[in-house]
Amino acid sequence: MHILVTGANGQLGNALRDLSLHWKDFQWTFVDRTQLSIDDEHAVNKWFEENQVDICVNAAAYTAVDKAESEPELATRVNADAVGFLASACKNHHARLIHVSTDYVFDGNNANGYTPDDPTGPVGVYGSTKLLGEKSCLQIDPNNIVIRTSWVFGSHGHNFVKTMIRLMREREEIRVVNDQIGCPTFVNDLAESIIRTIEKGDSIPGGIYHVANAGAISWYEFAVAIRDRMQFSCKVLPIPSSDYPTPAKRPAYSILHTDKIELALNWSLPSWEDGLQRCLDSLK
Repeated sequence: MHILVTGANGQLGNALRDLSLHWKDFQWTFVDRTQLSIDDEHAVNKWFEENQVDICVNAAAYTAVDKAESEPELATRVNADAVGFLASACKNHHARLIHVSTDYVFDGNNANGYTPDDPTGPVGVYGSTKLLGEKSCLQIDPNNIVIRTSWVFGSHGHNFVKTMIRLMREREEIRVVNDQIGCPTFVNDLAESIIRTIEKGDSIPGGIYHVANAGAISWYEFAVAIRDRMQFSCKVLPIPSSDYPTPAKRPAYSILHTDKIELALNWSLPSWEDGLQRCLDSLK
């Protein structure tokens, strides 16, 4: 089976590349934007015409949440238009698209958290463009799969864990918002869930699935856990989001329920604590 992974240099692309070494029965191709511009419809079609693709994992995205507010056209092109190009190419060449999305498609006002079937309602440009991408993915071919995830961290790229480690080394005190609640997700667990989904083949129905590590916390609590495990002396102070204004609004409570993917894969996602420890071990 030939698997094409876009966004090869991002957090998820790197994690899939690392894990692909353990799934040698598959033929893997990893591309970044210099090798394949997924927002160029002609380039996408040409790639699929010239290369065998059975599964395409779209790990590429415009993820600059605040910057998206001032660059809506670019965010739309990468997060929505490009997904449509990939989905159409997959359909024309009898391939399946696994597209990665985000908890930001929700408004964050549901105190019970979110199942894949719950109504969406993004509160910013980033979430709105990701939702458009989801719709394109499934409207073009309902057999495609959308995997929503949240608060992704790992040893590659830019993420909250690496930022906190850097700041805690540099400063005696930091302030972190305590009124945004979510599910931190170790990127290796996200990557493994995707590979397990590929392994299951057509036994996994098309549609939307949620993947996140078990357990819900605030960014403040997450920062404290990082500090304690790294044995830093930095003081971590909780603040409300109103004290840290950003161009883009974030969902306040975006817990993703993962029962659907766990049942489909017969696999339980680890806790965020477990994921954090494995991430820190890899960084050391």
